[in-house]
Amino acid sequence: MSETIDKAELARLTRAVRARVPLDAAQLLARESPERVGEVLADLPQDLADRIQSHLPPELRRQAAEELAEAVAGTVHEMMEPALAVLPAATTVAMAIEYLRTHPTPQQITYVYVTGSDDRLIGLVVIRDLLLGEPEDTLAEVMLPDPFALPVDMEAGEAIKAALHRHYPVYPVIDGEQHIVGVIRGWRLFERQAVEISAQSGQMVGVDKEERLGTTFWAAFRMRHPWLQVNLLTAFLAGFVVSIFEGTITQIVALAAFLPILAGQSGNTGCQALAITLRGITLGDMDKFRVGNLVRKEMLLGATNGLLTGLVAGVAMWWSASRGGGDVEALRLGVVIVLAMVGACMISGMFGVLVPLTLRRFGADPATASSIFLTTGTDIAGMGLMLLLATMIVL
Repeated sequence: MSETIDKAELARLTRAVRARVPLDAAQLLARESPERVGEVLADLPQDLADRIQSHLPPELRRQAAEELAEAVAGTVHEMMEPALAVLPAATTVAMAIEYLRTHPTPQQITYVYVTGSDDRLIGLVVIRDLLLGEPEDTLAEVMLPDPFALPVDMEAGEAIKAALHRHYPVYPVIDGEQHIVGVIRGWRLFERQAVEISAQSGQMVGVDKEERLGTTFWAAFRMRHPWLQVNLLTAFLAGFVVSIFEGTITQIVALAAFLPILAGQSGNTGCQALAITLRGITLGDMDKFRVGNLVRKEMLLGATNGLLTGLVAGVAMWWSASRGGGDVEALRLGVVIVLAMVGACMISGMFGVLVPLTLRRFGADPATASSIFLTTGTDIAGMGLMLLLATMIVL
């Protein structure tokens, strides 16, 4: 209930700020906390928010700017720019054309956005339709009603999904009361998508998505090193599993040579499934695809690939072990490698789907260091399975 009241109070304050000139609006906000000021500014058109901020007391302006940056981080607002052509529905075509002619930057205007009597967005006019309309026609007569718009607080990833199949050059941005607060250009959304996808390969191994080629040494060190410590701890788990079967390795020395082969093959299989899953999350495909179906598909792919590569590795194991005599034992070792490869690749395919989905389920970035957790899981499962099978079948 208190949250509802708070939102209602915030909406009331935002309306009061909108109704005032920037100086009076700044005086009204000067009595509020920096957090509240940042929330109000986040719901205003960017040019109006900038003018109001310029009249705030210096300390409050600084604190409000920090709160605003935190509030809009990762949202549409972060990529938004001012809407340059917003006109009332009663404006005539002739008046709109004159407005465009006298505008300082008409080349940056793609659409004219039309508002109703309550200043809510009700339509848009394509420049072509404006030029073809009769001079006395109103914008209400030539506009496209109910245009698609992005909420100002929508997360950037959700906005990318919403725009994925539309490919409009510009998208209007609205607040909770349908007032237009700015626009976002389509190329910015897809630039953001390209950055997110390019960052995934680094995030999977603990490289922060903010790191660039120009990042300083110590900043890069602080971003990377904690994940290497996590990787070390998880590697100890894999080492512990191997140590359990130390007696098996001592008796069958040939297994030691095939442990990294199995780990590498199953790890690559898991990374393939992981890459497809992350791509599906980024593009929104996971919302319409059953997780169970994807897990079964990746496990089947893992079993098929594991069988084919396992046969090659099994023959290599048989050839390597038979040179010292003991054809029966060599054959058993070959079977162990085949079965272990099939099982390890199936498990890694399953992990490649479940690791990022589990991270997302707990509110974490699904790309963050997912490769570290995937590698640990596949190493433990793969090497543990091979050594267990060798203990059961050969010894």
